Amino acid sequence: MAFPAKLMGRIIRRTIWRWAAITLALLLDSAALADDSMTRERQAMVAEVAAMARDFRSGTAGGSIDTRVLAVLGRLPRHEFVPWPLRAAAYENRPLPVGHGQTISQPYIVAVMTDLLKVGAGDTVLEVGTGSGYQAAVLAELGVKVSTIEIVEPLGREAAERLRRRGYSGITTRIGDGYHGWPGQGQFDAIMVTAAASHVPPPLLRQLKSGGRMVIPVGPPFQTQQLMLVEKRADGTLLTRQLMPVSFVPLTGGGQN
Repeated sequence: MAFPAKLMGRIIRRTIWRWAAITLALLLDSAALADDSMTRERQAMVAEVAAMARDFRSGTAGGSIDTRVLAVLGRLPRHEFVPWPLRAAAYENRPLPVGHGQTISQPYIVAVMTDLLKVGAGDTVLEVGTGSGYQAAVLAELGVKVSTIEIVEPLGREAAERLRRRGYSGITTRIGDGYHGWPGQGQFDAIMVTAAASHVPPPLLRQLKSGGRMVIPVGPPFQTQQLMLVEKRADGTLLTRQLMPVSFVPLTGGGQN
């Protein structure tokens, strides 16, 4: 039986649209399943972080992490801050390479360092070592205004674009040598250094407000370092504490020789 050309064309178009609709539905179902899976993995990651804080107590107040910090880790998609081939491992409680010899920190360490800063909405934080942008995003989710510096230009530009796409208007990025901080931005309520320095950089101390806190790993490169909390008292004197052994990639730039 022959069909008129117009009718045949209509049948073909309907068939194409039907298959397109089925394909779209399948893709949406797959995306939903993936999102559900990622949500479960995030929650498992948060539970592990909270358990580690209770068990080890290092770097935490009474063996607990601020619930605001845990809530951020529970909703922030860490898998979007790691290279595509590593997304399946994004919620494992370990550091992951992000290219150019740099890493995204272990979720437990991210939680501890964020908790130690004791920051909230409206506070200003300088981050030295943008990396993939994950730590800056964690801080921004707490309502913090973040200025973040990355010395590896390709990595810094990738992170800046990633943060822009996610709508973090409260994060300002810069390519440069974080050892010297961010002159001209004033002093900060808190400073976080996400690479190991041989010593606490004096320029960063000068850019920390009175009453402010700095968290920084200090020690030799590619060996065990100590995570340090530096508190600047109202009179300008410094109180430093070694909190826990850590392993970070080295801080590069001026003053690290």
